[in-house]
Amino acid sequence: MKTSNPVLAGLGREAERSATGQYGQPGYAQPYPAGTGAYPAAPPAVRPMSIDDVVVKTVALLALVGVSAAVAWNVVPDSLLGPVWITSAIVGLVLGLVISFMRMANPALIIAYAVIEGVFVGLVSKFYENIAGYSGIVLQAVVATFGVFFLMAMLYKAKVIRATPRFQKFMIAALAGVFAVIMINLVLSLFGFNTGLRDNGALGIGFSLVCIVIASLSFVLSFHEVEEGVRMGLPARYAWVAAFGILVSLIWLYLEVLRLLSFLQGDD
Repeated sequence: MKTSNPVLAGLGREAERSATGQYGQPGYAQPYPAGTGAYPAAPPAVRPMSIDDVVVKTVALLALVGVSAAVAWNVVPDSLLGPVWITSAIVGLVLGLVISFMRMANPALIIAYAVIEGVFVGLVSKFYENIAGYSGIVLQAVVATFGVFFLMAMLYKAKVIRATPRFQKFMIAALAGVFAVIMINLVLSLFGFNTGLRDNGALGIGFSLVCIVIASLSFVLSFHEVEEGVRMGLPARYAWVAAFGILVSLIWLYLEVLRLLSFLQGDD
């Protein structure tokens, strides 16, 4: 089967190589030695990925994020909030990039990413709720994030929004552009140059809205990848990759909603 998604196509080829031996016969990594009077065992069947697999993996990763966030919130003292916050952000970013570019189903790395991001999310949430004094903002951001997620899921299921080739190209360009802008703004801020892009102002609010829209639309790509992965019959272990993609979008959306709510509450 063919697919227009290059990531899924790569996963499909990798799955075929892992299930096919060196000589193109399933289950035969090497030619069986002649004259031994024995025959190779039949290759084990590989269960294909299902939507339920992705749902279970996604819920499990979200649970890990929630638990690690709660632990970080209650264990990390305010005096160490900054260093742990920055460290978890850097480690999470590196792990996320490694998982994204490896294009391999590695549950250990994905679980580690969920735990590290949980620490980061927990400390960011603690800062806004307790230190910055935005009471109730975390609950509002959580409700809004999952509200948007389920809305996008319903729109995709109803085929109101579809991941057409043109849509996929637009989203890849948009994601790359926003990521580049965020990284450039971060580097400039380290050298003391404030662009106002992440401040409470018209520019900051506008950029947060753009990020929220793009993060919301990224769910369409994730749903499409799940749908295509099931259709292609990818092995069940690739449900971890699909769950990772959904988790990344959820965390990004939550952080952007949290920032936007802080801007709006700050204007009161």
